Amino acid sequence: MSSDFQPPPKSLSILSSVGGVVTAVIAIAILNFWSKQLSQSAPVEKPKISTSQKAETAAIDAKSVVLPGTPVSLAQATTTTYIAPGVGKLTPEETATARQAWLYFQRNWNNETGLVNSVDGFTSVTMWDQAAAIAALVSARELNIVPVEEFEAKISKMLKTLASMPLYKGELPNKVYNAKTLIPVNYGQLEKREEIGWSAIDLGRMAIWLKIVGVKYSKLQPQTNAVWKHWQVKRLTKNGQMYGTAVVKGKEQYNQEGRLGYENYAAYGLKLWGLDVKQALDHQSHTAFVNLYGEGVPYDRRDYKNSGANNYVLSEPYILDGIETGFQALPKAYADRILAAQEARYRATKQLTALTEDNLDRPPYFVYSSLFVNGEPWATITDTQQQHNNLRFLSAKAAIGWHVLYNTAYTRQLFDFVQTNLKSQNGWYNGFYESLRQQNKALTANNNGVILESLLYKQVGKPLTVWAGVGR
Repeated sequence: MSSDFQPPPKSLSILSSVGGVVTAVIAIAILNFWSKQLSQSAPVEKPKISTSQKAETAAIDAKSVVLPGTPVSLAQATTTTYIAPGVGKLTPEETATARQAWLYFQRNWNNETGLVNSVDGFTSVTMWDQAAAIAALVSARELNIVPVEEFEAKISKMLKTLASMPLYKGELPNKVYNAKTLIPVNYGQLEKREEIGWSAIDLGRMAIWLKIVGVKYSKLQPQTNAVWKHWQVKRLTKNGQMYGTAVVKGKEQYNQEGRLGYENYAAYGLKLWGLDVKQALDHQSHTAFVNLYGEGVPYDRRDYKNSGANNYVLSEPYILDGIETGFQALPKAYADRILAAQEARYRATKQLTALTEDNLDRPPYFVYSSLFVNGEPWATITDTQQQHNNLRFLSAKAAIGWHVLYNTAYTRQLFDFVQTNLKSQNGWYNGFYESLRQQNKALTANNNGVILESLLYKQVGKPLTVWAGVGR
């Protein structure tokens, strides 16, 4: 999830202008909602890690970076063979994990529209998070969590809504909707109709899942095609790149979207529907490498200083690309390095590390826990570059996603940590704060959806587009 794209002039408010997987702004906009929820919960525990320990970890992290880093060779970057490890029938523990994740969707389904809340109990939804809900529903059907009849009823309602919902300027889905009424809204404002633009990155993920559903379940293909035909996709791409829009002070901004990671992943989805995204799929032209704990990690040269956009290095786009496409959008060698750097950090600091972006249960309500961003190693920031390294957290979806993709001793530790520490009554909590030694009790569709599709991938033993027959 990322709002990393080439924005309008810096003098304009970034919060009002960003596009692309912007659950971040939903989280910020519903601050009062979260505050009420938290005020009813148990008192927050005091941190259990001493100031000196935190300072020591920060010092080790700061010394871990070396520029330039060790590059991935062209031969490594173009290797496409990938054999999924540890595949097959889920263990009882894994089945229980999937069922636990499905609790979120049972609780946050909106019967009026078939859409699922992005954040627990708050009827607002983005296309990124609705794609996560589709992934969750497909996974629940295939893992025998829901019966076929329930799956077909729910998926049909979702697709009917997506094929008829009001669009931004009649072109493409608005960035946010009221999940009950389908009113296009601004972030957190559920009643006031407002068209604020579209996100190409969000729609790229939705495009992947429309293809999976339409090809795997042939009788649903007319409905998935109807969703695509409902969109006027002409302005989604330009000169091989992806474009989104934002409305700033009443005027539309038309911006290139994406940085290494989410840009490539989302572009692959649009490619499946025949759009020209050649430049967006290019994983070499803007890529440099930084050594983090001795591992050469890829990052996008287009950072905030030289482009006005944050170039977060995160786990999630690589996990999604591996699970869904088999590393067709991004080199597996890049994912190898990103996981290896996090394991190396654990060896050096004894902090289990599985970093990506997500909602928080406290201010600032959304952060990007990054391996590297804007020249800073191991920085946790908001989209407006505010640092919150004290809120760095181990991500549940990243931990489980890495485990099903690699199945190593380290990823097993990550998986076991989630099992022990992050279960809630309504799904899986988003994560565990490294410094505070507390759960990040935010509950979201994306976290639980990624967990479900990760376990489906593990069971079928193939990237999900391959399993579904996409591209045959």
